[in-house]
Amino acid sequence: MSTISFNRPTLVGKEFEYIQQAIDNLHLSGNGPFTKECQRLLEQRIGCAKALLTHSCTAALEMAAILADIRPGDEIIMPSFTFVSTANAFVLRGGAPVFVEVRPDTLNIDVKAIEKAITSRTKAIVPVHYAGVASDMDELLELADRHGLLVIEDAAQGINASYKERPLGSLGHLAALSFHETKNVISGEGGALLINDERFVERAEIIWEKGTNRANFFRGQVDKYTWVDIGSSYLPSEILAAFLFAQLEEVQPITRDRLKTWNQYHRAFEALEAAGKLRRPIIPAYCEHNAHIYYLLLPDITIRTALINTLKSFGVNAIFHYVPLHSSPAGRKYGRASEDLSFTQDISDRLVRLPLWIDMSDEEINRVVEAVYAALDS
Repeated sequence: MSTISFNRPTLVGKEFEYIQQAIDNLHLSGNGPFTKECQRLLEQRIGCAKALLTHSCTAALEMAAILADIRPGDEIIMPSFTFVSTANAFVLRGGAPVFVEVRPDTLNIDVKAIEKAITSRTKAIVPVHYAGVASDMDELLELADRHGLLVIEDAAQGINASYKERPLGSLGHLAALSFHETKNVISGEGGALLINDERFVERAEIIWEKGTNRANFFRGQVDKYTWVDIGSSYLPSEILAAFLFAQLEEVQPITRDRLKTWNQYHRAFEALEAAGKLRRPIIPAYCEHNAHIYYLLLPDITIRTALINTLKSFGVNAIFHYVPLHSSPAGRKYGRASEDLSFTQDISDRLVRLPLWIDMSDEEINRVVEAVYAALDS
């Protein structure tokens, strides 16, 4: 029996053709023709003022932390239920993550918890759009505006998803996307910084170009370029950009295919939810999600562990998600929990993610469903 992997990176279009073009262009370092085409496409589709490709979403978040002028002692509010990069990017600048609770329905940051966590040291809020399902951005943005705070969207999982018909990544002052091979649109490793507040554009280009004003030089705005600010080597190679461009061209069919699988799972587990065996994902009416993750919430960690073991016996590789950052050694060292965060800990113990990738066959989907029923329908 073949194993159904949790994730399977897939070619969707002209990846090899574009990689060959990149080689033929004799430009393999960053910021070549394919980098520019990817950025143009992201700006066009998301509606941001500027998109800059990066070698990872982590790098995009690090750039956002520099642009936000995070300094030692500054506090950044974020959910504890997220990947380490959300916090690390700000800790590297001396900032202190303040971890808050998530909502029971979407597992996204709870705006009411944000308000209670704001202090005189708060500098920014980082909502994470978990599973490609939007945070409640209207309420969050109003709160941030009232307190004079920056909003930096961690939209790592959010490509081609939206909030009230506005693309994720277009709502905060800054945003970060991921193109890691586990995401919907991939380049192996990769990411993008999205800039919606134009006052950050020029400095973002400088940080992206290792702290130089090289972009101004190529636009003819200065007669030579030099070191003017802090920065680093955040650009991906043209090989990765060529691969990514082929994927970005196919983002709509990718999303449709993933939604088809997501909906098959969702229908299949309706009866188990009705019987009180599990809880399916909840998608608010204001969201158009992208089927990045299909997860189940089980009654407790013992049942979750038994389910994962049963799936394994069926040749199905399923995984759980984040260990809450507030309970991690680094989270306790560099940040703090705003309150008890018992719900975050609870869902971390009960959540399991099912295999989901494009071109999953009905046979593979049915085997996953059969394994879940074998474990729970007794």
